[in-house]
Amino acid sequence: MNKIIDDQILINLYKKGYFPMAESSFSKKVNFYKPNKRFIIPIDNFHIPKKLYSQFKKTNYDFKINLNFNYIIHKCSLTNKKREGTWINSLIKDSYINLYNKGYAKCIQCSDKGNIIGGLYGVKIGKCFFGESMFSEKNNVSKFCLLILISILKKNNFTLLDSQFLNPHLVQFGGYEINNDQYNIILKKKYR
Repeated sequence: MNKIIDDQILINLYKKGYFPMAESSFSKKVNFYKPNKRFIIPIDNFHIPKKLYSQFKKTNYDFKINLNFNYIIHKCSLTNKKREGTWINSLIKDSYINLYNKGYAKCIQCSDKGNIIGGLYGVKIGKCFFGESMFSEKNNVSKFCLLILISILKKNNFTLLDSQFLNPHLVQFGGYEINNDQYNIILKKKYR
């Protein structure tokens, strides 16, 4: 059996504002982080750039929810030309597959003619979604997956979309940083 982080330990750490990362894909352990600032993507005031929305409407891509989680996390764990390394090691992969099997981890995938070309995954606790990683094999596909995620979160009255660290590509959606004290206040109210 593969080594995993116990699902209840992981969930409790998320509730306290921590999340795991490995130093590399080859690392045998993970560290838990609670940064001084958190990057939040607003759900109700989510901004969709007009050009991106126009491209989204023109696609014939197929989006699926909570299907092929193992494949999505595997693709997120691969290095590519945009990121030289990855923080997703086998311990994280196996732990999140376990979270998925327990109903906490979720994913969205985008396919083109039956081939998965992008996706994202994260953790759902109460009305909070903690975005973990995304990948894209064609332009803007991971952003399209984010649009699908936002529509699901809005429909189900979610109140927090945590993206952990500042990501310049996600600022265009209205994302912003808050300090750790503000984040903890939101977290205590929202995850129940």
